[in-house]
Amino acid sequence: TEIYTLSLHDALPISSTEPVGTAMTLTDDLLGPRLAADAAAPLVTYYDDACGERIELSGTTLANWAAKTANLLRDECDLEPGGRVAVLLSAHWQTLAVLLGAWWCGAEVVADPADADVVCCDADRLPVAADAGAGVVVALSLHAFGRGLSGLPAGVVDYATEVRLHGDVFMPDGPGEAALEGAAHDTVLAAARAAALASGLVAGARVLTTRDWSVADGLVEVPLAVLAAGAALVQCRNVDPGALDR
Repeated sequence: TEIYTLSLHDALPISSTEPVGTAMTLTDDLLGPRLAADAAAPLVTYYDDACGERIELSGTTLANWAAKTANLLRDECDLEPGGRVAVLLSAHWQTLAVLLGAWWCGAEVVADPADADVVCCDADRLPVAADAGAGVVVALSLHAFGRGLSGLPAGVVDYATEVRLHGDVFMPDGPGEAALEGAAHDTVLAAARAAALASGLVAGARVLTTRDWSVADGLVEVPLAVLAAGAALVQCRNVDPGALDR
C-alpha cells in the first residue's frame, strides 16, 4: 500500500488521447472501466479505529449499493435527471454509495441543502436539513452493522431500512446538466483524471488516505481521482497511528 498526497494545484492537463465523459453518467464513467476489468477485486476498504469497523467492498458490491441508492432516490424520493442532492456526510463507504447513486440518477451533488430536491445527511445534521426546507430528507446512521435510526421526524426516510428494499441494478433515465457544485460531468471527470495523473495514481494501486473528505471539502482529489485512475481506496477514520503501517 502506498500513501499519496493529492493536490489539484499541481494537476497536469488531461491527456488529449483520453476520452472524457464517454458514458451517460459520471457514475458509469467512474465505475464502468473497473467493473469491466476486475469487478471482484476490492475497490473500497474502510477502517474506523474508534469502533473497530472494517469493511471491504468489491467493485460489484459498491455498484450494487450505488444502484440500490439510485433506485431509492428515483422511486421513493422522486429524483429526476437535473435534480439537486445535498450530501451532508463525512468520508464513509456509504457516502460513496450515495454520491454514485445520485450521479447515476443524473443529479447534481451539492453541499448546500437550500433548494435541494433531496438532502442525504447523518443524524447530527438533521436539524440543518430540516431548516433548509428540502423536498425529501434521507437520514443515514452510518452504523457498522446497518442499524437504522429510531425516532426520526415524520417524512424523513431512514436510509439503512429503505435502501435494502430496492433493486441492485439501475438503468439511468438520462444525464443532468451539472454533476458537482455546478460543474458538468465532463469537467468533473477531467479534473479527477488530471489529479490522478499529477499524483502518479495508476490502475490497480491501493490508495490509503486519512482525509475526512466531504462535498464541502471537495471530492475531486479524494475519492474521485482514485476511482478515475482505476485504483482502489483504503479509507481510514479515527486512525490509530500505531496501526497505520499495518
